[in-house]
Amino acid sequence: MKLKDIYDILNRISPFELQERWDNSGLIIGELDRDIKDIYISLEVTRDALLNSPENSLFIVHHPLIFSPQKSLNFSRYPSNLIEIMVRRGQSLIALHTNFDKSHLNRYLFENVLGFRDELNRDFVAGCRVEMSGRELISRVKSKLNIKSLRVVYPKDSIGSIAMTTGSGASLIDTVESDCFLTGDIRYHDAMNAISRGLMLIDIGHYESEIFFSHILKDELENLEVSAIICELKNPFEIV
Repeated sequence: MKLKDIYDILNRISPFELQERWDNSGLIIGELDRDIKDIYISLEVTRDALLNSPENSLFIVHHPLIFSPQKSLNFSRYPSNLIEIMVRRGQSLIALHTNFDKSHLNRYLFENVLGFRDELNRDFVAGCRVEMSGRELISRVKSKLNIKSLRVVYPKDSIGSIAMTTGSGASLIDTVESDCFLTGDIRYHDAMNAISRGLMLIDIGHYESEIFFSHILKDELENLEVSAIICELKNPFEIV
């Protein structure tokens, strides 16, 4: 199968034109006329995955390896060290990032994992009305995402509405009109902003909220009779 054929299939599953202007989804490394036999899916590409897979493999990832223009390629540093491996081994890379957030990931996590029904239908934010306590919501998030401890800002006794963005969505705090916002990578100043607005925050983690990417995409590809192997990615953070 040609790389272009796979690219076109991915474009039908989650159109690349949906990506944000600052994003870099699409073909990152490779050429569309290349023959592809082995396809791997992962949240992002790693050195071990590259070296333990055949040459000329295609990696389909959520996080683009290259975001901003590279002024130099220092092969002793990330991401240039991975780019060198891929070029030497003839491996290709396609990213589905913000386009996949919009088309699949946010709704999947909100509905299929957390068990709510999305009533907002916004690009990056899923949400709905609820009737539950803050303690009940925290317990559900821990259980469904298999998280032992959560960072929570401004806990509330009663919650009538929730909103959620996978990955790092704290920049959307000012657009959220809910009692509680679930997202990852919440910073100190995000917390202070939320408190000033009376908004409860639950940090659901970047890795924890996006790790479902590979399984969602594998199912989509199998429906189109395209075989792919999932590269399981370990959370880079450890709780000590």
